[in-house]
Order: sequence, then structure tokens, then C-alpha cells
Amino acid sequence: MGLEPENTLRSFVAAQQAGLDVIELDLHLSKDGALVVMHDTDVDRTTDGTGPIAEKTLAELRALDAGRGERVPVFEEVLDAVRSPLQAEIKDMQAARALAEVMLRRDLVARVEVSSFHDEAIAEISRLVPGVRTALIASRYGTDIVDRAVEAGAATVCLNIRRITLEVVEAARKADLRIIGWVVNTQDHLRLVRALQLDGATTDYPEIKRTARFTA
Repeated sequence: MGLEPENTLRSFVAAQQAGLDVIELDLHLSKDGALVVMHDTDVDRTTDGTGPIAEKTLAELRALDAGRGERVPVFEEVLDAVRSPLQAEIKDMQAARALAEVMLRRDLVARVEVSSFHDEAIAEISRLVPGVRTALIASRYGTDIVDRAVEAGAATVCLNIRRITLEVVEAARKADLRIIGWVVNTQDHLRLVRALQLDGATTDYPEIKRTARFTA
């Protein structure tokens, strides 16, 4: 998030207060199996620590400063801190299974959409959580992303706004897929979202809510 330390409780509360429609977050598993919220596979960029998340216990991760004194949150803390709908990005099959357990236990199908760059993770969460809404993310892609999304059972494609084309949009529409653009932080990209009539966009800056409806 552009205004607060990313993937922290502070940033999620700020996004909710800004009135954004959906809050996006990223999930990894700690060494001891906790579902923690962080974008990168390691802690170097966003905390005062170093090393892979998967090689640290939850206690070790919680001891890090994630910015302005914030701790690395676990997924269920975010669920309790905000009431907004969430889009949870999973990085692998293990995270998919851990998230499925939480979603089933807390009955989150209506509140949490699950996204991933990995087709197999989308297919796995769909198998484990009946009725879950899923989105396939792509950075470099062509019209093949539509076939991949349909095969994985995704209802939405989240597409790098810098590479989006009318051809891809039309193919997704024909397949009845929703289309979200990311990351929309400039007026030029905002105009493109509107021109292509996308279903939404992801942004790092909640104030853009003044001109459109976005996730953060």
C-alpha cells in the first residue's frame, strides 16, 4: 500500500476507512505452518530482518518490525481487524490448503475471494472449498490466460494493466470472466480501465477511490 507499510494491520484499517470495495493481501506459510501476511517470499524488503519466510517461525516473524512498529500479521488477525471483503493471494499449494482450513472453519466463502498466479493453487482451493470465488493473476500473458482461467475454474482474471489489450479483454468477456487490472496508480492507467470497461482495478493509493471503485 502506498500510504502505510504494506500488508500490515495499519494498512488494512486505512484501506477500510478509505471506503475501498475489497482489500487485497498476500499469504505465505511460516516454518511452523502459520498463515502470515506478506508479499515477498523473504522478509528483507518490508521488515528489519533478513531471510525467507519459510525458514522462520511465527515467533521469529512477529519479532520483526514491518514498518512504523507494526508486526507481521497472521491472516486471522486481519479478519478480526477489518470487516471489508478480502482478496487473498496464495503463493503455492501449501498456502492453499492452510487457507482452505481457515475458510471452512470460519465460513468465509462469501467474504474472501482467493487469487493466485498458479493455476494449480486455484484448482486446489476450489476443490477444498466448495463455492469459493477465485481469480487467476497474470503478469505476462496473451489470450491463453482465458483458457487457463476457465480450466482452473476461476471466475476472474487479474491482469497486469501495462500489458492488457482489447483482444484479451474481448476473449475474457466471451468466456464470461470478470477482469481486474493491476496496479492502477496513475491517471493514464485509470483512463485505460474505464476505456476497456474493466470490472475493477487494484491500487496502492486509496485516495483514487474518489474517481473509481478499486481494491487495495
